Amino acid sequence: MKTKLLESLKKECLDCQRCELGKTRTNVVFSDGNPKSAKAILIGEAPGDNEDKTGIPFVGRAGKLLNEFLEKAGISRERDLYIINTVKCRPPKNRVPADSEKKSCEDYLLKQIDIVNPSVIIFCGATALKSFYDKKIAISKIRGEILEIEIGGKIRKCIPIFHPSYLLRQHSIKEGSPRDLMLKDLQKIKTLIDG
Repeated sequence: MKTKLLESLKKECLDCQRCELGKTRTNVVFSDGNPKSAKAILIGEAPGDNEDKTGIPFVGRAGKLLNEFLEKAGISRERDLYIINTVKCRPPKNRVPADSEKKSCEDYLLKQIDIVNPSVIIFCGATALKSFYDKKIAISKIRGEILEIEIGGKIRKCIPIFHPSYLLRQHSIKEGSPRDLMLKDLQKIKTLIDG
């Protein structure tokens, strides 16, 4: 049932021209992962160049780093996660999506969340966090915290984590470094997934 509903929604996205991003995309980047077994949804910012070319989220350098962290934490990208972005189309020059663009995609995003019905939602980076959490607070101050947020009329457990593109510029793995915190946050998410 989930698969049929998501396929129908994907077909809708493939024809979408609700905002300007529809005119410049190569591919709609709908999702990755297994909606049937996924206990968590990971929401990123927006597709980049590699994602636009392949139609799959998190496949560039940041995606490869994310995969390394997921593996270290014992989280299966293919089994445990359903991966989406705040927008389905690549913003020009990889800029942050405009609020109007996120608003145009919001209905798709909320439907994906409703259909998959995860135990936990992971906000990967500040853009994803700000899309659902209106308090003005830096992700570095709130990452790793379990937030209870109403999304689509239902209270959901949500955890913000650093975006892997930020970690590409942070090389230290010592205690308390962003990379160390990312691994700890994903290990915490793993315990929630295993529930």
